[in-house]
Amino acid sequence: GAAPEPGCLRAWAAESRALAGRWRAALCSGPGGAAAREVRQQRGSFGELLLRMRGLPAALPALPLELTVLYNSLLFTMGASDSAIEGEAEGIRQGLLRVLEACGACGQDLTTEELWQKVLQEVTVEELQAPLHRLGALQAAWWLAASRPGSTAGLFRLLSNAEDQERARCSEEENELLSLLKAWQAPAEGASLPLVQSTEDLKEILCTAAAFLQGLQELEAGNFRTALSLLQEAAGGFCSKRVLAQIYTCLACCTQRMGKPQTALQHLKRALQVDFQCLPALSHAAAVYRELGETEAELQALALLYEALEKNPPAAASSSPYFLIRTELLVRTPILASLLRHRHSSEVKYLLAQRCLQDGRVADAVEHYLDFLALLQEGLQQQVPLDGGSAVPRIPEVFLEAASALEQAGRYQDAITTCEEVISRTTDLIPRMLRMEDRLEQPESPLPGAGLAGGLLSQKKESLCCLAWRAAGYLHQGWAWAKLGESKEAITQFSRECLKDALARSLCLPVPESLLPEVEVLQKIRLLALIGRGAQFLELGRHKEALLDFQHSLQISPGDPAAAPYLVQALWKLNRKQEAAARWQKLSQSTPGEDGQQEGQGRPFPLYLVSCLKQATFPGHESLDRSIRDYLGTTSQDPSS
Repeated sequence: GAAPEPGCLRAWAAESRALAGRWRAALCSGPGGAAAREVRQQRGSFGELLLRMRGLPAALPALPLELTVLYNSLLFTMGASDSAIEGEAEGIRQGLLRVLEACGACGQDLTTEELWQKVLQEVTVEELQAPLHRLGALQAAWWLAASRPGSTAGLFRLLSNAEDQERARCSEEENELLSLLKAWQAPAEGASLPLVQSTEDLKEILCTAAAFLQGLQELEAGNFRTALSLLQEAAGGFCSKRVLAQIYTCLACCTQRMGKPQTALQHLKRALQVDFQCLPALSHAAAVYRELGETEAELQALALLYEALEKNPPAAASSSPYFLIRTELLVRTPILASLLRHRHSSEVKYLLAQRCLQDGRVADAVEHYLDFLALLQEGLQQQVPLDGGSAVPRIPEVFLEAASALEQAGRYQDAITTCEEVISRTTDLIPRMLRMEDRLEQPESPLPGAGLAGGLLSQKKESLCCLAWRAAGYLHQGWAWAKLGESKEAITQFSRECLKDALARSLCLPVPESLLPEVEVLQKIRLLALIGRGAQFLELGRHKEALLDFQHSLQISPGDPAAAPYLVQALWKLNRKQEAAARWQKLSQSTPGEDGQQEGQGRPFPLYLVSCLKQATFPGHESLDRSIRDYLGTTSQDPSS
């Protein structure tokens, strides 16, 4: 097509320079609100100028300016959207088609990769080389944002001349894309064509983003040594303090997975030194301290994290110059979002409660659990998703853990009240009869019936969970009443839902494998309730009833290390001393895990049952052992006895 009038070209160039000048003036006032407002305004202004230029047929004399205006316009588009939007890359494609149109060629049917190959191989006009390289850098930014490092490397092979490619020659240990990026030399830019972000600055950002992105991909793939090298490269690159702190946090995750927790802590400390508002670093630090068994440090990290989240700090301000294309716009992957997940303050409060309870810091655990339950009353479920991505378990389990903490702190009535809340809320959710037949485990067809089977299994699983929570509530109440010296009330609670015949029958039936964890918990609760009730029968002198409970418990869990000594004591109290002594000797000779091997092989039991497991431990071991030894000594001297 015919070239635009020289006067028109001069006017467009002057307008472009004026717009770029306004942008530089806005940056001089600081990268705050003025710059942000200018981004939105400039996006529209450069876009309007580009539309006017494209209103005329493509012509070689006007293309260097048109491609520069396109470059600036796309930069503002990305800066205004605060993300690299793949759809905006269509602007680059239109620019390349305009170049081919001016050269008398076409490429409408070509893919973007093919279009770049055609343009860079066939268009040799010197004045177009620098603008095309700039557009190539922008294309690379979009492809990196789309996690396409392979396409990006292919483009830079096309952009590189023989000298660049010689510089980019790398060994197998080196990363090809990074080598190509570092070796790439964009043609000199004309001073008459003002840019709002230089090609050199964009190159530095691309190098950092490419190293960061590929480091994350290698980390996700489990190639930790390669990931470490790439992330270290990214940490030495060009980025804001906020992004640098994120890179150090990812380095920590990588070294932790490599089995180097102390190195991970060093990276996390650097992350917090660079940006004290990088809260995921605190969260990871707590996890590393837990791995190291340094509970005090872990709790301090969680407390600092909770305090910081409660203050609700503003986003960290970048101390780097304001760039329209920045590393954080190009690296947005699911693994990064996962590694940098921000915990809700209530989730951290729960973690504090849980870890204090696990570590035996009962008073602190009670305080944290009560704070958390207060948050529940304020509508916590609307504040934080209580799902698989959260550290917070199902709400009834939190109540039961709180009851366990209260019970261990000697606040038995409060524990009883807390359990009543669980019992009252779950009772209506449990079917009258819970049948466990295993028909659903192997449906005949994976077609419609399979979906129905899965739904029924899910419902049954939920019913079993409710049943376990209610049974655990009664179990805790039983132990609390026992501690208060109310043996009869304790027996009543131990005898509730967890000992009913219907439950006993259901636990004996074969069950689908997917329901085994819930059934194992129910069986353990039933075992603990039998031990608890039997212990109270012993307290009341009802030795025969106690013996029946202990025998029953050993039918549920043969050789159980908690039930077996209770059974011996019941026999002893019933004056069945010879039988008691024989059982005691057998018990003393068995190695740990021989009789009670299920303990070690089974899944870990819920935290809310741990205190009940401790309370079920036989307390009179030494006294009973001494009595039996005396008895055996006497009988060995007097065979007639």
